[in-house]
Amino acid sequence: MEPNEYERMYQVENRHWWYLGMAAITSGLLNHSMGPAASRKILDAGCGTGAAMSTYLAGYGSVTGFDISPLALRWCQARNLTRLARASVTEVPFRSDSFDLVTSFDVLYEQAVIKDSLAMNEFFRVLKPGGFLMLRLPAYNWLRGHHDVTIHTARRYTTNEVTRLLAESGFRTARISYANTILFPLALAKRLSERIWPPAPDSSDLSVNFGVFNGLFKLILCSEAPLVTRMGLPFGLSVLALGQKPYANQ
Repeated sequence: MEPNEYERMYQVENRHWWYLGMAAITSGLLNHSMGPAASRKILDAGCGTGAAMSTYLAGYGSVTGFDISPLALRWCQARNLTRLARASVTEVPFRSDSFDLVTSFDVLYEQAVIKDSLAMNEFFRVLKPGGFLMLRLPAYNWLRGHHDVTIHTARRYTTNEVTRLLAESGFRTARISYANTILFPLALAKRLSERIWPPAPDSSDLSVNFGVFNGLFKLILCSEAPLVTRMGLPFGLSVLALGQKPYANQ
């Protein structure tokens, strides 16, 4: 990810429609499988600037985060987060069977993750039997745009690919779905327009001022939360997956 993108994330994560909508969808999936528990140990793998750690994830237990970027960790510290480490998702610096929940939001697609299966094996290792893995990933390689250049995208995913990735790492798929389905046509139009009118090299999707539409887009994305949780959506801009590490006798 380009260094200045971390500051953009820090500035907008608590108000941008996409982050708020995804928080609602993620919470819906987690609520379906678990409730608040102060004793639950959570690991946010590739925690970025720490917005999830400092907001909704904290409602599910005690959260530890790590990221490979020292810039990201500095922004975490600006949020007064202290349970932090610098590490790669392919070499997680924690003991096996240590966590009840591992989350990884938009991390495995990055060029810095040379092999996503190595990260998945590490997530499986550090989870306790019966523990859950919550993944969020960008969808469809054909949907690449300028923002993928800014955030150093190596790969985008389909639900079939994520299901296979979970299975090959030993996980049982508890729920998998696309998300950001209703606004998909707008995103597709934007991606196609970039091929005709390329944006400025230093531009970012996070630098777009949505103005009065920010609240509307948030409501639309939040409205997908019960659909993703109960039945799943057939296409969208993101893939969300909840996997479970089987118990020893399963």
